[in-house]
Amino acid sequence: MGIHRFKPPMSGRMGTLWTLASIKDAVLIEYGCMGHMQYGRMFLNQAGISKGCKLYSTHMDETDISLGDTRRINGTIAQVVERDKPKVIFLLPSSVPTIIGTDLVAICEELQPEYPNIPLLPFGYGGFDICGHRGVQEALLLLATKLPKNIEKTEEPTFNIIGSCADLFRFHADAEEVIRIMKEAFGIKKLCVMTSDTSVEEIENIGSAHINLVVRREGEAAAKQLKNRFGTPYLLGRPYGVEGTVQWINKIAEISGLTPDKNFIKSEKEKVMSQISPSISIFKHIIREHSDEVKISLGGHADVVEGILSYAEKELGLIKGACWCDCKDMGSGEVPCFSEDEWMQAILSERKGLLMASGEALKWANRNNELQISNPDIKWRINPYEPPFIGFRGAINLVNLWLNETLEQRNK
Repeated sequence: MGIHRFKPPMSGRMGTLWTLASIKDAVLIEYGCMGHMQYGRMFLNQAGISKGCKLYSTHMDETDISLGDTRRINGTIAQVVERDKPKVIFLLPSSVPTIIGTDLVAICEELQPEYPNIPLLPFGYGGFDICGHRGVQEALLLLATKLPKNIEKTEEPTFNIIGSCADLFRFHADAEEVIRIMKEAFGIKKLCVMTSDTSVEEIENIGSAHINLVVRREGEAAAKQLKNRFGTPYLLGRPYGVEGTVQWINKIAEISGLTPDKNFIKSEKEKVMSQISPSISIFKHIIREHSDEVKISLGGHADVVEGILSYAEKELGLIKGACWCDCKDMGSGEVPCFSEDEWMQAILSERKGLLMASGEALKWANRNNELQISNPDIKWRINPYEPPFIGFRGAINLVNLWLNETLEQRNK
């Protein structure tokens, strides 16, 4: 791990942890040093994940490391089975056992016969050299591969959300907006929100859904696995803005064969446009007179940045400023991946206009922290009912934030 002025980028281990930690009726055991899981639990509490997977750490000492002794794992599994009676046990390595080559897969295969009714699922990516988003991807894929049961489709159409995880900022609100739109537009209910609001049983039954909605690209591998096994079609994308949300609904209709409620769509569009129309007029005036004041700079997850940018440019006419993502594997010409030094310089070069980024970046730049769209955070987020960024309601929320910030800067 290099030297960082702010919190270092999310590692593969943390991506896996934040994906698994919200799953109810499960236990996660980290084979690692004392204190690791305590910091992870603090972040999860801060992010609003208070109930879910029970988290444990085996601890390690010099003897374990030098002699490769893994008996602590055996003892910890036996204790949590007796104490918690979980439906599944996840095993996660920290950096030390990853470096020395501890084979968690072999350990789980050896111990599995002792616990025939409790799957032992080992996860990798414990080292600092693995990007956190790869940890999220592996965790979602392994869950979709190992836990689902052979099952028939539900009698009435249902859907799953794949990729709503605790590392995404405001994940609760965005998932709830998807659930609301699906209920009102198609009259269908959700089965599983993988993984921010789910249980082991819901993941076991995930194959009975009629469509999977993948809200981040790391979830596509899991969706492909479910499509191959259960024939479930999927849609990859996050609906931002008014027209963006309508297009998203129409794609769902094409994939699923369901007919959306045109009255609902019309009503939602009218509600949103009646709320934001005065703001659009103000933006148009500012664009004509002082275009630099409505430049929008964005930093965070690539799917979030691309989605918000599309809404801002195509539907509102705002001007693109500096935009970047936080994972080199997702970088593109439109939204490159920036290092810490690069995004700091980008923020300094865009003193005017709108900035939406992590809580840390906004605080460092002395900018409005209400425009946060990504982690690392600087506040506790225990309220799951905050307004979303996606969907129809997210379209209003974003305009509200942008207009007030623009006017406040003009009045300074």
